[in-house]
Amino acid sequence: MFNWWHEADSAAKKAFVAASLGWMLDAFDVMLYALVLPSLMASLQLDQKTSGSIQSLMLISAAAGGLAFGVLADRWGRTRALMLSILLYSIFTAACGFAQTATQLAVFRVLLGLGMGGEWASGAALVSEMWPDRHRAKALAFMQSAWAVGYMLATLVNWLVQDVAGLDWRAVFYVGVLPAALTLWIRTGVEEPRVWRESRAAVARPSIAQALGGPMLVITLALALMNSCTLFAYWGFNTWVPSYLRAPAATGGIGLSNATMNGLIFANQVGTWLGYVTFGYVSDAIGRKRTYVGYLLIAAVLVLAYTSTSNPWMLLALGPVTSFFATGHFSGFGVVTAELYPTAIRATAQGFTYNLGRIASAVAPAVAGSVAQSHGYPAALSIAAGCYVLASLFWFLIPETKGRKLE
Repeated sequence: MFNWWHEADSAAKKAFVAASLGWMLDAFDVMLYALVLPSLMASLQLDQKTSGSIQSLMLISAAAGGLAFGVLADRWGRTRALMLSILLYSIFTAACGFAQTATQLAVFRVLLGLGMGGEWASGAALVSEMWPDRHRAKALAFMQSAWAVGYMLATLVNWLVQDVAGLDWRAVFYVGVLPAALTLWIRTGVEEPRVWRESRAAVARPSIAQALGGPMLVITLALALMNSCTLFAYWGFNTWVPSYLRAPAATGGIGLSNATMNGLIFANQVGTWLGYVTFGYVSDAIGRKRTYVGYLLIAAVLVLAYTSTSNPWMLLALGPVTSFFATGHFSGFGVVTAELYPTAIRATAQGFTYNLGRIASAVAPAVAGSVAQSHGYPAALSIAAGCYVLASLFWFLIPETKGRKLE
């Protein structure tokens, strides 16, 4: 099962650890917002629509950060871009704890988003270029699975800070500055991929327009639109699940305690981790396309089941399975894009296709918050099911890439 790890050299392993820790701590910092949202809304007197809009602004910023850092990673190097992105999201997560108004909070979330968006493009390019072709999907799947670990870590910190230590939501954000220390190790321990160094010396380099457009234009647009749908579903659903579980029944929630809510979210992330990891093995066996479409369609069915019950035991049973399919497919995006685009503009292409999706999905928290306010949480959360079905349709335009060597 772990031959993929033993067949890689030490440089590839260091790159994997750096990108995975960066992505894990990215999730840790970003998802703290959803976990403290009920307390934050009460403290700053925010309604659901405003709270969702602040998260949407963060996603727009993340899209801009992803586009910019994709270009920077191709020009400056993968590791330099990775370090800068981690510093940004760490510093401004902690800054969120000092916010006194909705405007201040929005500014800090926007600045955090620049770093959050940049981490994925830099890390995915770093791992995809350092690992052997036959194990690329598995390496990227395990890297992607670090997001679930980061989310679990966030639930643990939220519980320790608010329930055990008795501190308020601000202290939860202060913990978010700790990932900045990771940049010190990356600076001294992680080297740039050989394929990137060689591409820098190449005489002929394709322009961004040549690589993303021309015969690739339809595929580029299909990837961006497919990712738009999946990210819309993810952020619309996951921004509001904690509030749905925590909010009183009188306001459309289930009325669970903070500790119980954290427990359910933690269980969901166990399923998410398994989904991420399994995707790599399945897609290496049967192909990227069939695995992706299968995950998306099963996710649509399970999301509808999850939003149709308020029984905590049913939610505990359904949550991890729903998360397995509803998020596990993200492991495949970095693999497919790495195998479609050449090295000289790989990070740019990955940043472009992924973050156009972020731009389109940025309205998801605000839309879901508005629907939750007018029609209730179940109606808002069930929007994700339709998004997953729509995403699966774009795969008619995306080719199978299993077995391709990096250009």
